[in-house]
Amino acid sequence: MDITNKKILVTGGAGFLGSFVVEELKRIGVPERNIYIPRSKDYDLTQRDNCQMVVQGSDIVIHLAANVGGIGYNRENPGKLFYDNIVMGTEMMEAARRAGVEKFVAVGTICSYPKFTPVPFKESDFWTGYPEETNAPYGLAKKMLTVQAAAYKDQYGFNAINLMQVNLYGPRDNFDPSSSHVIPALIRKMIEARDSGASHVEAWGTGKATREFLYAADAAHGIVLATQNHNHPAPINLGSGMEISIKDLTEKIAKLCNYTGEITWDPSKPDGQPRRMLETSRAQEEFGFKAETSFEDGLRKTIEWYEENRPN
Repeated sequence: MDITNKKILVTGGAGFLGSFVVEELKRIGVPERNIYIPRSKDYDLTQRDNCQMVVQGSDIVIHLAANVGGIGYNRENPGKLFYDNIVMGTEMMEAARRAGVEKFVAVGTICSYPKFTPVPFKESDFWTGYPEETNAPYGLAKKMLTVQAAAYKDQYGFNAINLMQVNLYGPRDNFDPSSSHVIPALIRKMIEARDSGASHVEAWGTGKATREFLYAADAAHGIVLATQNHNHPAPINLGSGMEISIKDLTEKIAKLCNYTGEITWDPSKPDGQPRRMLETSRAQEEFGFKAETSFEDGLRKTIEWYEENRPN
């Protein structure tokens, strides 16, 4: 699909990932006037009327809007995370179908996979078990979009795709310690400890869990490639294919932030899912996506951005 002449709605387009997706759309030739970004202060997308309003006149919907956070936020807000995400996704896809939208791109999450999925996670294992408990309300809400997309394909011939992405990181991320994910939380913690001369930093869990991370600009490139070239509702992984333990990640960020104090671990806090890494070959085969940014380079760029933009 040539999307350069399409009118594209990007929910969450003013957010972290959304800002990179909008930049990527412009980079490939989509005029700014053809990109519509509804703001959350103007449109609550858990409300059906608002979903119906924002999709009018759109050819493509890229649905990025989500209520999301780290483990602490997940533990404190399971009901809200489930409700907000399942209602936003369901109502947006239904509104898009009714409005005659040509394509709906749902961006999901690795949290939808079962807790003990064999590593690397393959799309064929997507339905083999229940997600890790702290992520389940969010992960299952997003997972239901794959069911809706397949059902709408069967009944209405509606074209919706589902991309399952790993944890993102990069400039413009959320560095609020009450809701941030692990990389921005650790960057902020290490820089504040460095600047205050703290003798130690406390990290959650045991450090044994592993995670995969994808640089936000790479994720945006993958989303736009899929928008152009992929047309099947089954979930497809979007990741970098790397795996690192939280302990090694914490030590790497400490070193890059020039923090030389001690790192202590609080095993009373949850580790979350034991291991996470995606099998990413299908995305490369289907629409030519492969992550380009090395993890070290991505971390340096993220740290540099935070140093330049953090509150005084």
